[in-house]
Amino acid sequence: MTGQEDEVRDVVVVGGGAAGLSAGLMLARARRRVTVVDAGAPRNAPADGVHALLGLDGVSPAELLARGRAEVTGYGGEIIAGEVGDVSAAPGGFIVTMTNGDGLHARRLLIATGLVDELPDIPGLRERWGREVVHCPYCHGWEVRDRLIGVLATGPMSVHQALLFRQWTGSLRYFSNGLEPGADDQAKLAALGIPVVAGRVERLEGGDEHALGVRLADGRVAEVDVVAVASRMAARAGAFSGIGIETAEHLMGSFIAADQTGRTAVPGVWVAGNATDLSAQVSAAAADGARVGAQINADLVAEDTGRAVARLATARCEPSGGGQRPTR
Repeated sequence: MTGQEDEVRDVVVVGGGAAGLSAGLMLARARRRVTVVDAGAPRNAPADGVHALLGLDGVSPAELLARGRAEVTGYGGEIIAGEVGDVSAAPGGFIVTMTNGDGLHARRLLIATGLVDELPDIPGLRERWGREVVHCPYCHGWEVRDRLIGVLATGPMSVHQALLFRQWTGSLRYFSNGLEPGADDQAKLAALGIPVVAGRVERLEGGDEHALGVRLADGRVAEVDVVAVASRMAARAGAFSGIGIETAEHLMGSFIAADQTGRTAVPGVWVAGNATDLSAQVSAAAADGARVGAQINADLVAEDTGRAVARLATARCEPSGGGQRPTR
């Protein structure tokens, strides 16, 4: 451990994405001693740009985060590059232990670690993720408009995904991948002119300078321009198990439950962004971070005020210099 463990911060924010930096900015502007720990592995790193972010549509993920870090440190906040390995309870708060052994002592903890996209084990998907393989029509729909999109079924939300992408293109194929849609879903797909390609998908091939092909287990190859696939989204929560943080299951993955203010079931621990809202885009995650940051500051104000009231009451009850208690 380093001497940093003896320096008590008001808040340690774990995660330096849109939610974490936005919370850090709010807390730094509130004159709190705040440290944002950033592992440097943003979910949207493969994407060319961040979209539907008012005033910054199309900005690269790297530039957005660089601007955010500069704003946080400009108000006196601290950014530490590193990965959190463990969190434990400590007097008055928590000890956040980094994988390099360094420790940070915090009165409050904000989890803003985001999520991990778990993709089907199909060769060719992961390496094309964020480019020729996409997931969210609101993030990528405009960029792939009017192209031939192949929706790869992974679960019960895949038909819904196909219906959404149909808004951006009239050329769509639904690859059932062994998960044949029910009668109601088949009727919806048929009504919108979306053909169902039966059979399991074996791999993706081609792409870049060549046509992107979806190879089926029976040897057929269907050409598409883009593949849309719904990932299983899992909150990054492993480092917080020691203080009782658990994930809850959702149709789309796992998340950390919280109340409307961002409080988790563990006192003193808050959560913001994709770790608690799997569907939040960058704009929503940033707004959530700002909102939760303000809530944490209000909680600290209440605690600080309570301590001041207790000190004043103690001072009034202490004996005066002459040995007499002050009259009440």
